[in-house]
Amino acid sequence: MIEIKNVTKYYGRKKAVDRVSFEIQDGAVFGLLGTNGAGKSTLLRVMAGVLKPEEGEVIIDGESVFENPEAKKRFFYISDNHFFFPNSTPREMEEYYMTVYPDFDKERFEDFLVKFHLGKGSKINSYSKGMKRQLAILLALCSNTKYIFFDETFDGLDPVMRQAVKGLIAGEIEERGLTPIIAFHNLRELEDICDYVGLLHRGGVILSKDLETMKCGIHKLQCVVPAENEEAVLAELKPLQTDKRGSLLTLTVKCEKERMEEVMEANNPIFYEILPLSLEEIFISETEVAGYDIKKLIF
Repeated sequence: MIEIKNVTKYYGRKKAVDRVSFEIQDGAVFGLLGTNGAGKSTLLRVMAGVLKPEEGEVIIDGESVFENPEAKKRFFYISDNHFFFPNSTPREMEEYYMTVYPDFDKERFEDFLVKFHLGKGSKINSYSKGMKRQLAILLALCSNTKYIFFDETFDGLDPVMRQAVKGLIAGEIEERGLTPIIAFHNLRELEDICDYVGLLHRGGVILSKDLETMKCGIHKLQCVVPAENEEAVLAELKPLQTDKRGSLLTLTVKCEKERMEEVMEANNPIFYEILPLSLEEIFISETEVAGYDIKKLIF
């Protein structure tokens, strides 16, 4: 488990991360969301022990991460501009990471290089941005660490390669319990892979929740009820959002599905349908309740 405890980080007088606290459970895919400048990269660097926070600490499996080589063996950090040694080749990077991570899978890595058409003797500085991203991801997966920190890792990959990488990550989660932490600025990119999501804004956490719980507790209701019953429906369901077009009411409601059904059946509906919300719609509703407009923060 990773514990982020009241972490604050400054750059000069600017507060980049502001008293951030949350936990990441083992085996879950944690998505760290926020616009550019929200503090995602800084928080990941603190989590990786690259930066020391002014306040708070990051604990990985019971050990503080900063200046702790043993704790750092448990994760692989892929930065938004991943470092490779000057004029190095994939083989040379493989040899380096084998000295850092005792469980590095050399055979699998060399097999990946063939499948992804990354020559093991080629100079990495001749690679495109997307190829460098691929190489960093393959090194991370073959290091067999318990955690991988991805910072904007899908940026620069084409759609086919993005799905391939997501497939590899899903396979690692299922086979060995990998816990990925993925920082990204686009909510839609993470909808099909994340179990938990934390939303950063101006260095602080607005929201950190289990997506399944969020999806079960909030729904979209489309209904047509007699005009004299509309007020009763609205009063009982207390919708977060209401839209009416003609006789059709569309409500975003935060309550259990069974309760919504009880209210509708009691108000003689002409028609009603309870629909799941997309991750985007859930976050819009949750953050509006907290006083933020996520459309301005993320999209």
